[in-house]
Amino acid sequence: MNTPFDEEPHRRPGLLSGLRASFLTGIVVIAPIWLTVWLIWSVVGWIDSAVLPLVPHQFRPAEYVGINLRGVGVVIFLIFTVIVGWVAKGILGRSLIHFAESLVDRMPVVRSVYSGIKQISETVFAQTERSFEKACLIQYPRRGIWAIGFVSTTARGEVSDRAETGGELLSVFVPTTPNPTSGFLLFFPAEDVLLLDMSIEDAAKLVISAGLVYPNEKDPTQPPE
Repeated sequence: MNTPFDEEPHRRPGLLSGLRASFLTGIVVIAPIWLTVWLIWSVVGWIDSAVLPLVPHQFRPAEYVGINLRGVGVVIFLIFTVIVGWVAKGILGRSLIHFAESLVDRMPVVRSVYSGIKQISETVFAQTERSFEKACLIQYPRRGIWAIGFVSTTARGEVSDRAETGGELLSVFVPTTPNPTSGFLLFFPAEDVLLLDMSIEDAAKLVISAGLVYPNEKDPTQPPE
């Protein structure tokens, strides 16, 4: 695996320089693994601490095995969420949700908080049909400068009607580096959008790494194998 800290092959580094390069390469290898494990462990513990107090003592596994089993709260939360989702898809569930939301709409402060959280949840946990369609290249912020973007949808309604273009108009999200969750929504004529063969995930890695990680490390000029 090549890293930004590897020495150039034509140079013969000294002892301290070699140790420094090895140390930084080790950090590059260890940090993602350690942070991933730590994040998962912390999230599991947080869910356990929020869910287990709601479970009666006689139903807690710790009462029978004598130790706190990390992850039990996550299992209970997953089962409960699946049941709620299953009920919510039915006629009775939709009626209850509609009735509850009608009550929330009458509460000024609660209405704003609930509406904001609901929009964020629907965006984060959107179904696959709402995800980006393709990665693309567009000339932005001016011609001659290329940027990676993600085609979301074909523009419709007033945006498409009022835009001074004779053809199809595409909605393109242009992310920022290294945080791809922020960026700009731009509308481009379809002929100005160059679709890429790389996947959405590979394009996101390229953006996050500031151009250091390409889909095909052996030959970045070729599509991923």
